[in-house]
Amino acid sequence: MNFFSIDGGFYRFICRFIDLVKLNLLWLLFSAPIVTIGASTVAAYSVALKMVDDEESYIARSFWKAFKDNFRQGLMLGIIFLAATYAIYLDYEINRVSVDGSMPLIIIGILSVFIYVTAMLYAFPLLARYENGIIATIQNSMEISRRYFGRTLLIAGLLALEFIVFNFNTILQCIGLLFGPAFAMFTVSAFSKRIFQEIEKDQKA
Repeated sequence: MNFFSIDGGFYRFICRFIDLVKLNLLWLLFSAPIVTIGASTVAAYSVALKMVDDEESYIARSFWKAFKDNFRQGLMLGIIFLAATYAIYLDYEINRVSVDGSMPLIIIGILSVFIYVTAMLYAFPLLARYENGIIATIQNSMEISRRYFGRTLLIAGLLALEFIVFNFNTILQCIGLLFGPAFAMFTVSAFSKRIFQEIEKDQKA
């Protein structure tokens, strides 16, 4: 098989890259009001979960449908996400300006980040794939993080690596702006979908 043919690896790579750029631009556009970032993220995960197994061909159409269908719950989850992010940022700033640093605050900060990651890492893909309440979705995310702790650490490590790479220099920052967030969501989706399928299989057994 020719590497550059329509069925070759290079062609599939280019198509996937273009799809991620499209998804990233849609996510940025619909997240622009800030308050809609939750609904936009759920819509992006809805598309990314399908992209994992090449089940999606119409990026914009699927994104818009998922955005409308999950707007209310996505909005609520996004507000929780923004509030939690701001709380962690405040804790970081308090410790940063402190002369000696406050050990209790540092411990609280570490615990807060841990809870934040476990509660939010799978929450958006869960909401994109299943119909459930916000509290139940966050609880399920924390339970999946506990049950699949090794894979959760791997995902967190990969996301951290992607963040470092895309912020290494100005050129990579521009590339990261072009498709970085969508690539991160695709990374989470690739692991999440396999985990979800395993859980679904166990429940049917």
